[in-house]
Amino acid sequence: MKFIKNTYIFGIGALILGAITSCSDDFLEVEPKGKFLTNNYYENEEQAYTGLIATYDRLQKNTGGFDNLVAMMNSGSDDHFAGGGNASDGQGLQDFSSYNMNSVSMPQSYWSDHYQGIFRANILLLQLPDVPMDASLISRFSAEAKALRALYYFNLVRMFKNIPLITEPIDQAEIFNIPQANPADVYALIETDLLGAIAVLPETITSASETGRLTKGGAQALLGKVYLYIGKNALAAAQFAEVNGTPGEVNQYGNKLLDNFDDLWGVSNKFNSESIIEVPHTNESLTGWDNWGQGSDEGNSYNQMVGPRTYSKLSDSAPDFAAGWSFNPITQDLYDFIKDDPRFNATVFDMKALKDAGDADYIAGYQDTGYFLRKFMPTNADKSTLAGNTELNYRQNSYIIRLADTYLMEAEALGATGTRAQALLDAVRARVGLPSVPVSMDAVMDERRLELVGEGHRWFDLVRTGRAATVLADRGFVAGTHEIFPIPFKEFENTIIEQNPNYN
Repeated sequence: MKFIKNTYIFGIGALILGAITSCSDDFLEVEPKGKFLTNNYYENEEQAYTGLIATYDRLQKNTGGFDNLVAMMNSGSDDHFAGGGNASDGQGLQDFSSYNMNSVSMPQSYWSDHYQGIFRANILLLQLPDVPMDASLISRFSAEAKALRALYYFNLVRMFKNIPLITEPIDQAEIFNIPQANPADVYALIETDLLGAIAVLPETITSASETGRLTKGGAQALLGKVYLYIGKNALAAAQFAEVNGTPGEVNQYGNKLLDNFDDLWGVSNKFNSESIIEVPHTNESLTGWDNWGQGSDEGNSYNQMVGPRTYSKLSDSAPDFAAGWSFNPITQDLYDFIKDDPRFNATVFDMKALKDAGDADYIAGYQDTGYFLRKFMPTNADKSTLAGNTELNYRQNSYIIRLADTYLMEAEALGATGTRAQALLDAVRARVGLPSVPVSMDAVMDERRLELVGEGHRWFDLVRTGRAATVLADRGFVAGTHEIFPIPFKEFENTIIEQNPNYN
């Protein structure tokens, strides 16, 4: 099947609108034909569909490419270090991990890749009304574009706070003079887009060819998360209640917690019942070093990043993992926190114990602890046998939102009090065989840490709840500065964009 790629490249200082190319993927099938200019781009339904799939493409920022969201957000949390080969390996990750961030080392792609998605959504929304196609399809495509635009803006405003708000295509002459918006206005657009999408999106996906497209429940879960992040807890709880239904049971959209926590990380268990918004990856995109991270690769790069360096299996009792690059090693603090939890074995790979037993070996990387993130560990069985570089073509999908996450976010939105909050917390714990504990904010935050290790949520949780300055003090986190990133240098060079406070 085909996942469509558009060659939009966006920084506030550069915008290139170009041709469509295609690469192999395992969802959303479409064959592009020819090249379409922006001013007459969508002449029929097929062309509009290619534009929609191109808008979905930027979701792969989650775990695709070296500068992926999960690797970055894990690096700055108390659960992981940046790791890698040395103190300058992935400078952006290193500087975030030690809170020495600056505009030069801040990777531009965390800004530009999200704006690529926004620009694609803006073009699609502008041109869809004039496409000769069924009105119901126009409505659905528009709803998906709005929900995607909302997600991209949510990531941007959480990371950088002070960002331009762009809702329609812009001329080349204008791109240097776009001011930053009030964050409240960005959140207002996100809310409006998601409410509009929720009213239109289908409740379920029934066709295999549409697997991975957004649903009403996905947009509701995202809106609940947005509300939670900006302190509109009652509204957040209402959205999450629509998604979660009765804790522990199948919800109105067919979602249910998987019976076995370990099954969440089965590489073939894609788009399972617990998945709400999921990013697809494939081992068939033929990615090589010449096109890695350039928009045409579709493998899960994070798998390669987290594996132990030069891993070698020495006995049958050792897992058949592939060698990786040792990024995001797990901290001793997290190890001590999770070591007695039933989720430990599915979450943490104790390389130290395996090496001590003589069953496997590796070369310690930078900030090595001997503990690695098993959820995304690369395996030899999963290596691509096609052309391209095998280490760049892992096929494991990644979750942006899953049901256990929404259970715990609803419990938080309810103030971590009351019968329903207790039931939501209990359901997450019961799935792994843990008894009930009295619901409280500390209990909910602890459960989020245990349940969601390595999925890119922990840093945002600490910032959102005001705990980052305390928890991350020994890493160099400074309140009033490090809640947001520095704007990459190229984005304010020769523009009217101003750097975020304390990063000048």
